[in-house]
Amino acid sequence: MHLTITVESPNGRGGTDDLRRWLGEHHELRGRVSRQTRVTTPGTMGASGDALLAVLEPGGVAAAFAGAVVAWIRARRGTQTVTVTRPDGSGFTVTTTQVGGLDARQVAELTRQLAATLDGATPSGPARS
Repeated sequence: MHLTITVESPNGRGGTDDLRRWLGEHHELRGRVSRQTRVTTPGTMGASGDALLAVLEPGGVAAAFAGAVVAWIRARRGTQTVTVTRPDGSGFTVTTTQVGGLDARQVAELTRQLAATLDGATPSGPARS
C-alpha cells in the first residue's frame, strides 16, 4: 500500500524532513519512506510542497508506522499536524493537541486505531478522518 504523508508545522518543510528521518530510524520502516514533491495542477486549489511517500504491507508494518507517527508527533513542540492518506482517499490526521495529554493506554489505543485505518479496517473512535 502506498501512503502519502503531509506535515503542517510552523517551521514548514523542516517537519517533513524531520518525520522522514524519524521514520527511517525504525528498523521495520527503513527504506520504505521517501520524500515526494507535491505539485498542484494550475487552476486547482491547494498548495505545492513536500510530502512523504510510504510503501507498507498490511499488518505489522502498518502498526509500526502508526506507532512511529504517534511517537514523533508527541515529541514535537508547538502545533504539528500529520495527515496520512491511503490511495482510496481514506486515512487519518493527528495533531499535537490531540496526543499531548494522552496516557500510555490511550496512546496504545490511538496507535491501534490508526493501524486499523491503514489496514483498511473500520476502527471505532475519533482518530479516523
